Amino acid sequence: MSLIAGVDGCRGGWLAAIEDGATGSRGLFLAPRWADLPADLALICVDMPIGLADRGPRGCDGLARALLPRSRKSSVFPPPRRPMLGCRTWQAANALGKRREGSGLTVYAWGLMAKIRELDGALGPADQSRVRESHPELAFSRMNGGAPLPAKRAPAGRARRRALLERAGFGELDDWLARYPRALVQPDDVLDACACLVTARRIRRDEAVRLPAEPARDARGLAMEIWY
Repeated sequence: MSLIAGVDGCRGGWLAAIEDGATGSRGLFLAPRWADLPADLALICVDMPIGLADRGPRGCDGLARALLPRSRKSSVFPPPRRPMLGCRTWQAANALGKRREGSGLTVYAWGLMAKIRELDGALGPADQSRVRESHPELAFSRMNGGAPLPAKRAPAGRARRRALLERAGFGELDDWLARYPRALVQPDDVLDACACLVTARRIRRDEAVRLPAEPARDARGLAMEIWY
C-alpha cells in the first residue's frame, strides 16, 4: 500500500488529505467517523492526542511548545488526562482534575473530547506503526525554516501557510478550500490536514522528528509522542 494521509478533526468528522506515494496524486476525503477513513491508508498523521497521561502534562507537549515561538506555543494545548475521559461535562472534568492534581481542563480541550475519545477507542499500541500523532504548527514551522509565523487565523498567517503548502506541491488548494460547506470543514482544517500530510511524507522518507526520541507510554500502552 502506498497511500499516506494527513488528518485533522473537523466539525464534519475527520478531514483527510490523501496522497499516493507512488504516483504523487492527491485527494481530499471527509469521513464522518474515524472508522470511515479508507482502510488502505498505509500511514496516517493526525492532529489529535494519542496516548493520555493519568496525571500531569505529557512530555511531548512540553517539547513541542519549546520549539515554537511565544506567539504559537498556545497551539499545543494540554490534553485531558485519562481519568477525564469518563466525564460527561466540562465542569465534571475540570473539577476532577483540580481535585486529583490541582489542575483542571481548558474549555478548548473539552471541545475536542469527543474526537479524543473516538480516537482513543479506535487505536491500540500496535496501530501506532501506522497512525502517528502530529502537529500542524510544528510542520509549518519546519517548512518555514523555524522563523515565526503570524497567527493562523489572521489573513497574513493563512496566506503564509498556504504559500508554504503550495511550495510543497499542493496545487489543489483552491479546489480543496471550496470543496465542503464551512459548517463541516473550515479553511484551517484543510491547511492543517495538508501540513500533517507533509509530516507523513517526512516519516515515509525517514526524515521526520519524534518528540521525545524515547516516548513514555500511557496506561493503555500507547506511546505519547508527536511527529513533525
